[in-house]
Amino acid sequence: MNATPRWLTPEEQAAWDGFIRMQEKLIGRLSRYVQADSSMSPADFIVLVKLTEAGGRMRFMDLTKLVEWEKSRMSHQVGRMAKRGLVTKEECPDDGRGSFVVATPAGYRAIEGAAPLHVEHVRRLFIDALTKDELDTLTRISSRVVAHLETQPD
Repeated sequence: MNATPRWLTPEEQAAWDGFIRMQEKLIGRLSRYVQADSSMSPADFIVLVKLTEAGGRMRFMDLTKLVEWEKSRMSHQVGRMAKRGLVTKEECPDDGRGSFVVATPAGYRAIEGAAPLHVEHVRRLFIDALTKDELDTLTRISSRVVAHLETQPD
């Protein structure tokens, strides 16, 4: 880190503020819709999305890293979901300290019920607001920022 802060220019500040405001409004609205449409929390939804995209099971720590959560948050979330029958936790046969998080049939039913509504909300609130060229540009920008983040220390 530099001793002297590299303050943002007005243009940089406008870009940052716009990104944060868009992200907060979009995620806030989508989170409320997920809860209203499915009775799942946004955290339930993201865990089930990631599990089902990975074939229904993932190592606990891989899932934790994928969603950028702390280990304790994931542990509490998996515990709550297990109590409701959405996931189970299985020991890893290769690693006595490791475990898998596994989507149950009830978890699959929950995500299969919620996903079509969620996709429609994403389309209405986000995709439909942008042209194809704007979507392509946003994809390139997002990829560049994610790649840059991967090179930076936590």
